[in-house]
Amino acid sequence: MSQAITVTALYAPASRPELLPKALASGADAVLVDLEDAVLATHKDTARANAMALLDDLPARPGVQVRVNHPRGRFGPSDLWTLGTHPAMRAGRVGLRLPKVAGPDDVDLALDMLNVDTPPRVHCLLESAAGIENADRIAAHPAVAGLALGEADLATELGLRGEDSYAWVRSRIVIAAAAAGLPAPAMAVYTDLADPEGLAASCAKGRALGMFGRSALHPLQLPVIAAAFRPDQRELSRAHEVVEAAAGAEADGSGAIALPDGRFIDAPMVAAARRTIQLAARLA
Repeated sequence: MSQAITVTALYAPASRPELLPKALASGADAVLVDLEDAVLATHKDTARANAMALLDDLPARPGVQVRVNHPRGRFGPSDLWTLGTHPAMRAGRVGLRLPKVAGPDDVDLALDMLNVDTPPRVHCLLESAAGIENADRIAAHPAVAGLALGEADLATELGLRGEDSYAWVRSRIVIAAAAAGLPAPAMAVYTDLADPEGLAASCAKGRALGMFGRSALHPLQLPVIAAAFRPDQRELSRAHEVVEAAAGAEADGSGAIALPDGRFIDAPMVAAARRTIQLAARLA
């Protein structure tokens, strides 16, 4: 599946091996095999072994990432050294999800520990003030494939309260990702599993800021997230109108593209309209 239309990503704690096949079969666009926050310190070794066993039998599907512990911490080096020995990681079939990235040197350290010839796609979680301040430098690292926020840690460090308090940091990484040519950042997990209405409203706020897609803690959140990022009928109609106007301009050789109401559109708007149509078809 193209990363550009990845909408849902489901976390699965590697300490619970019975959940890993279920996560792969959940319909999520990406499965995030977690060795970090969802795993108790006493279960880290077992979780690492479970993750390696999963990679042994990994089906031929894209979108699997392993979230390791931080490379400067107690468990991260073992995670990275071990993963670096697996053929799936060495072949680039598995992505690396790196938490608490404060700067591009954290990415370099993780790759040094991984010690593979071809770096995997690295997805960086920015969870500190330092990470937000260095977002543009992190995004520009050649191995980095995407940015996301770790909002719980940010809230603790910065004293953030309520959904609206994240607006600036969300916008900051949206701009950093776009400037580096990366996909729009996905939103962080919504921790209240019993509040689908709150999840939908939160997704709408993130989408309005330029974020796209979201990580989930439970499969029941996946359809709510998909619906929140699905283009509505008005957006889809507008996209078709733009694409049809562009096709007409190409056919008559005019080069100028105008909608029936007289508004002019340009090439980036046409490209965005085509992406909207593609996304709506996939999420239909």
